[in-house]
Amino acid sequence: MAEKKYFHSVRLDKDKCKGCSNCIKGCPTEAIRVRDGKAKIIDERCIDCGECIRVCPHHAKVAVTDTLEDLKRFRYTIALPAPSLYGQFRDLKAVQEIVYGLLDLGFTDVFEVAGGADMATTAIKRRITEKKNRPLISSACPSIVRLIQVRFPELIDNIVDVNSPMEIAARTAKANFSEKNGVDIGDIGAFFITPCPAKMTVIKNPLGDEQSAVDGAISIMEIYGALMAHLHDDHKTGLDRKFASAFGVGWANTGGEGQAVGIDRFLAVDGIHNVIKVLEEIENDKMPDLEYLEALSCVGGCVGGPLTFENCYVARNNIQRLFKKMNDNNMTIKDVSFNEEEYQKMLFDAPIRPIKVAQLSEDINTAMAMMQEMEAIEKRLPGLDCGACGSPTCKSMAEDIVRGFATEVDCIYVLRDRLKALTGTHPKKD
Repeated sequence: MAEKKYFHSVRLDKDKCKGCSNCIKGCPTEAIRVRDGKAKIIDERCIDCGECIRVCPHHAKVAVTDTLEDLKRFRYTIALPAPSLYGQFRDLKAVQEIVYGLLDLGFTDVFEVAGGADMATTAIKRRITEKKNRPLISSACPSIVRLIQVRFPELIDNIVDVNSPMEIAARTAKANFSEKNGVDIGDIGAFFITPCPAKMTVIKNPLGDEQSAVDGAISIMEIYGALMAHLHDDHKTGLDRKFASAFGVGWANTGGEGQAVGIDRFLAVDGIHNVIKVLEEIENDKMPDLEYLEALSCVGGCVGGPLTFENCYVARNNIQRLFKKMNDNNMTIKDVSFNEEEYQKMLFDAPIRPIKVAQLSEDINTAMAMMQEMEAIEKRLPGLDCGACGSPTCKSMAEDIVRGFATEVDCIYVLRDRLKALTGTHPKKD
């Protein structure tokens, strides 16, 4: 059976690409090369973190997500607003404005992902007592889970195997709507309002599950303008509706998950490159007392996602103010109750496996010979890691040469020295 092609939300717009090296230097998994004047994204290395979207000055990196038009695919549609959506509006008085604004946009129903976070919090508290690996690593950020698959496969068993708030919210919302209205679940489409491309990717290629319960993802940037026009103070309080807790909303910011779970010896780290440093220390047993790691790809947490509208620091403050207001109104964390069957459904039903991206050859002898050739080539390269050759580092350049994707003269310094040698202008050695 042919292997299923991996879906990526992050794509390259070749017409806009100028072949600069900004993206290759910022990519945390060395998933981008520049060849023949255009960037190329290596599928198996890409974790859809969106760093290339942030740094590309020509807007040649884009995220493919759904639009409001995609709602027409389903008879009934449920909006799943990320907690970070609440942080996009500076004058937001209550989450009710967002919920009812989404209903005004045409969604049949709304289920807060912050409510899914409340449920995930309770499940994580129990899972911490059951799993022995330490530190446990949050599974909420799909870019971080995929980063571990690509760069830190020995830490896969440390990932807490509780589904993300998005998945929990989607399953719960569909089941509740189906039961309440007597409709077939197949007629219901659940759409996540997403701050990042990684969520779109994980819907198509689930992590820890055979199939996602989410049917699509609409970026916050896509929906922001339309939603802004539908925000109002009329909360329609006559409708029977329960809202998530302040702690569920707090998951939008770095540290929000840890604050909700309330575990000792907890560490929250944001920014993909900062996370890599911490994972390296964990890998090298330099954090023996750490119990739980909340690792988030974006600076500030999900409020800093590349598909958000508001400045991440402003959005973070908006969430903090909303959190305080909700606490003042006694909308504190709820220990969500569920039975054993419901708890088991919140756990992964498929293993997370390492992704082999560095294997030079399936034959061990060939791989060893290629490794030796790589080391020899790297010694001949200048070691400047300038990226001018189209590879992020001299080491990755040596690997590209061995794999047949580049030649040594792609290095401008090697080319310069060879030209000088040919023209007799090479400086004489004493």
